[in-house]
Amino acid sequence: MKNSQKLTRREFHARAAAGLALLSGGAQAQARGSGPYVDVHTHLGMEWGDRPALTVELLLEWMDSKNVSQAVVLPLISPEAWDHPISTDYVLKKTAAHRDRLIPFCSIDPRTTNLSRYELIVNLLRAYQDAGARGFGEHKPGVPIDHPNNVELFAACAEVGLPVLFHLDTIRNTDQPGLPGLARVLEQVPDGVFIGHAQGWWASIDGGVGAADLQRYPNSKVEAGGALDALMDRFPNLYGDLSAGSGANAIARDREFGRAFLIRRQDRLLFGTDYLAPGQEVPQFELYESLDLPDSVKAKIFRENARRVLRLA
Repeated sequence: MKNSQKLTRREFHARAAAGLALLSGGAQAQARGSGPYVDVHTHLGMEWGDRPALTVELLLEWMDSKNVSQAVVLPLISPEAWDHPISTDYVLKKTAAHRDRLIPFCSIDPRTTNLSRYELIVNLLRAYQDAGARGFGEHKPGVPIDHPNNVELFAACAEVGLPVLFHLDTIRNTDQPGLPGLARVLEQVPDGVFIGHAQGWWASIDGGVGAADLQRYPNSKVEAGGALDALMDRFPNLYGDLSAGSGANAIARDREFGRAFLIRRQDRLLFGTDYLAPGQEVPQFELYESLDLPDSVKAKIFRENARRVLRLA
């Protein structure tokens, strides 16, 4: 039986426009989240003092504007970590509806007294993992990097299969020039995956680093023989997080050395920004695109290494 209902010209054009809008919206949705970057270092934050909140919606909008397909969201729980705590539960809850794009990590302070037995740490890590955590960090406690409690926690992360993203400077996960403490950790936890970050880590790209540089952003030419190259030669489970001012400065302070380092360590470096506040300046995008890196190197650093290390789809 034929449909006797006829469309007016106005109805026809209205339906056609609606169909085009639907197709356009679908194309935009498909394009969103397909950018070349996986950012291994972002945070969500509540409104605190005069700092506005960085909400899930604002983070996703920023990611879309920067062609970031996926971003790791890191809690900050240690008192030395930030001006207010960002708990693992908060991160897991806020990212739950967007796990295709927002990748939550978990965190435990090694000084937590009620986790005095190794099996309790493992059980809590497994619970976080079951809730969606794909890694551990940002690990930022005010103890030496090779503190026994840290080593035990790192061993538990290795057993559970959670990569550890750690902050290293003269206040948090402290060490000495040459990073001998970190070397001891890597020797004791050979099955772990470790991702280094912050001033102390990135100053150690330089063979001439001094103790004070571990809290600074050095601007001199880089001397060969830095701890990062030495440790990456020894330990295949060690990676670098290129985020924040520390990561950008390490590459930009000596562009010739920085570019060569990116190429030399192309399998061990992960793109990141440390985006944590609306409107924050982020130098990474322009910096790394300005270095004329081979496309294969950019692909690894910008996304493929992170997807491999974190086992992302």
